[in-house]
Amino acid sequence: MIVNRLAQSITAFVLTAAIARTLGAEALGQYLLAYSYYFIFVGIASQGLKILFTRELAREPEKTPVYLMSGTWLQLIFSFFSYGALVVVVFLLPYSSKTSTVCYIMGLTIIPFALSNITEAIFQAIEKMHLIAIATVPVYVLRLLIMIWAIQLKYGIEYLGAILFFSETLILVIEWIIITRFVRIKWQIDGDFVWNTIKTARTFFAIEAIAVISSRIQILILSLLGNEFLVGLFGGIAQLLQPFLIIANSIIVAMFPRLSQVVDKGWKKQQQIAESFIEILLAMGLPLFLGLLFFGKDLLVFVYDSSFAQGSLALSITAISLLFLPFIRTLCYLLVANHFEIVNLREVVITTILGSLAGIALVSQYQLLGAAIMSLLMTILGFSQYVYFTYTLLFPLNLWIIIRRPLTISSLMIVVFLILKGLNLEFLSTLIIATCSYILFIIFISFHALGGINIIKEKLLRKG
Repeated sequence: MIVNRLAQSITAFVLTAAIARTLGAEALGQYLLAYSYYFIFVGIASQGLKILFTRELAREPEKTPVYLMSGTWLQLIFSFFSYGALVVVVFLLPYSSKTSTVCYIMGLTIIPFALSNITEAIFQAIEKMHLIAIATVPVYVLRLLIMIWAIQLKYGIEYLGAILFFSETLILVIEWIIITRFVRIKWQIDGDFVWNTIKTARTFFAIEAIAVISSRIQILILSLLGNEFLVGLFGGIAQLLQPFLIIANSIIVAMFPRLSQVVDKGWKKQQQIAESFIEILLAMGLPLFLGLLFFGKDLLVFVYDSSFAQGSLALSITAISLLFLPFIRTLCYLLVANHFEIVNLREVVITTILGSLAGIALVSQYQLLGAAIMSLLMTILGFSQYVYFTYTLLFPLNLWIIIRRPLTISSLMIVVFLILKGLNLEFLSTLIIATCSYILFIIFISFHALGGINIIKEKLLRKG
């Protein structure tokens, strides 16, 4: 699962940089705006079912054939409705004809991507996430190469949307070929299952619909109150955080079936799992935040071009969210595992409404900086609610246990950053040295946590 998301992150990162460097920030803004509408409507159509199916199949794996066939049929209907809604919304908003066309073409990807979410939910539930990587990673790499070739030949953004659609269709076909080796297909639709799923999934659909809108609301407001150049700048900033977000989501999604299985075993076990995953994510997020504070401007120029340097302050503000996202990602799934979906719904509604109202005022006044402040405020709102409801409905968190190792690693990284800042090396050399230092610190802390080298040797000898 992590390999799949990491490949997705890397290819998206390289594509974003290629568009910015070759076609410019405005073209990048068009691509990211179209992708945002696609992301919103595919999330509305599919993510609710995916989370519900993963949870239920982890408990009742014998019903997999029913979920595969009837779930796919239900998902297909939702996908058509979702694409129709995308077309209507984009048509009604004051975008240029070129931007609207890009949105229509890329939006077609809703259908194959949403259908592949059903097969991936089954792979996750039966804990065969590596099969997702087998189906997707080669296609991601091939798609990236074709897109870069098209960019170099100066093809428009609409061609990239078409390539995205055909590549996701190919992934869907491959996943169905693989899943037929593990699941016996029942070529019939269970009407009762479909109806019961619709009733059960209503909360999940509402949560995911508001959540995906919340995740892209800054770009939508910027596109309406600013312009596509600002969308490109903000999208480039957000893209720098995507590797962390995708890895974090992959780790939490992999954790979700285990959390669902231990719900009946008491809160102690759940607390232990949740705290360990928050700690892991914070050990990545906190050093990354510090690195962006020291070298954010250099990173923007290195990845894109000098026109993106004006976004360095906005990047620093946005990066503060890395301190809160480990808690949000983990506690969100923890509450779902305990059937507190209503809490997640309440959180996304409150965060989206308050954040959007604040965002309209901030973006209209401060443009790019306003969007960055809006993003941070929404993250803090979500963090506050998830922590509060976890404490009141489930159990308290041992904060010192969670933060002690991430603080140790970050303190060591500050020393490295200060030395590198004083040496004033080329940015690539700085990036390599900082990354290698971080890996060494992680290895050292991991050995210490496991009891040292001698203890690890003893454990290995016992297993041998």
